[in-house]
Amino acid sequence: MREFAAGVGTLLRGFRMWKSHTRLLALGLIPAFIAWAVLLAAIIPLLIWLGDITDWMTPFADGWTAPWQGILRFGLGAVIVIAALALSAAVFTALTLTIGDPFYQRIWKGVERSLGEEPTGESGFWSTVGEGVRLITMGLLVALLTLVIGFIPVVGGVTASVIGVILNGRLLARELTGRAFDARGVTGHSRSGMLRTGRARVIGFGVATQLCFLVPFGAIVTMPAAVAGSTLLAHDLRRRAASAGQGSQIAANPVGMQPSATPPAGSRAESAGQGSQVAATPATTQPNATPPPDAPAPPASPRA
Repeated sequence: MREFAAGVGTLLRGFRMWKSHTRLLALGLIPAFIAWAVLLAAIIPLLIWLGDITDWMTPFADGWTAPWQGILRFGLGAVIVIAALALSAAVFTALTLTIGDPFYQRIWKGVERSLGEEPTGESGFWSTVGEGVRLITMGLLVALLTLVIGFIPVVGGVTASVIGVILNGRLLARELTGRAFDARGVTGHSRSGMLRTGRARVIGFGVATQLCFLVPFGAIVTMPAAVAGSTLLAHDLRRRAASAGQGSQIAANPVGMQPSATPPAGSRAESAGQGSQVAATPATTQPNATPPPDAPAPPASPRA
């Protein structure tokens, strides 16, 4: 739970950047408003015709008596709305990032500089489009899964809501951190490994972002803060991966287990030769040995 709360806190750090980088984050309001208006134009007709849709999907309940007919169709309508909201979060994120790619690149670059790091790259337009299509596809799959789970009696609606928010939150976090990772050359397997290591933090950030999207007009204000927060999240994940890499190296070669220095072969042979020479000539028979101080002096030779 601590890591999950840290992910929520990362989004709050992004919101705090509205105070220190107001003009920079304000650039992200324009594409967010455009994407929000497009989605609103699609969701309003769905809500208006929701009753007709549920009647069309449940013709077998036409002869049911009250209140069972109303309960069934109300529950089905709730499941459809939950699935539509799950899909709309992914569509909104993909559409906003595609429309406002130049604006959001300025935001994450500004955040990188505030962290003391100079951005080294940027994502191309078609790369952004490809990531957006992938996000919408995955969001559609999550929406379908949510719709199916919603038909489970009694607990279906609650279970579908929780699973939809968690899965969509992870998708949003992965998509939003993409630019910061690409700028540092972190792609493919390395990126997946970092996201997997910080799974709880990533989900916490994504869930908080999606819940803010559900607040009226919240998506417009949240999107620039989410881009800033996702840059902070990617920075934290890269720093954790670097620390883990250094820790594994230290664990592989601890100080107390350092191998002793082994002298070269030539030195070993030379030392062995010196040792054998000393052994062959003991101290009592070594030449030019100085006699002990108490040894008697040799007698003087007689004069001729």
